[in-house]
Amino acid sequence: MVAGAAVAGGADRGALRVGSPVKAPVLAIDPGEVRIGLAISDPTGTIARPLEVLRHTSRQADVRLILERAGTHAAAALLVGLALDSDGGIGPQARRGLRLAEALRAETDLPVDTFDESGSTRAAWRPHAQRGHRDPMIDARAAAVFLQEYLDARRSA
Repeated sequence: MVAGAAVAGGADRGALRVGSPVKAPVLAIDPGEVRIGLAISDPTGTIARPLEVLRHTSRQADVRLILERAGTHAAAALLVGLALDSDGGIGPQARRGLRLAEALRAETDLPVDTFDESGSTRAAWRPHAQRGHRDPMIDARAAAVFLQEYLDARRSA
């Protein structure tokens, strides 16, 4: 799989297709074992920005908080990052993202898509590496990295 490619079967409601214009904010979710990074696009689908980092508690609680944030920021769609293996396969981390995407689909009518977020944390961390401490927003910055890749891919298709 090409890094940054949409993951097959990710969108079951069809609103998040590469090449279709974004007309409302997209909320990106970078799921982790401890933290969940959130990023949001502007309404035109041009710019992604980090939003916040949530502490993972349980899938049910995570879904509730994510959907609250989606409502607060008038998100029209959700994009869940999948950390694919180096060969593009679905490993334990990507399976966690797929389970979260399914849980979100079960609780909302918003379109939910998945996107390969491999390397997004490394890309988000690089500019802050010289500071010598962990950036508390790194997970939200990682979500903004793959959301921006997603938005750029949609515009160029």
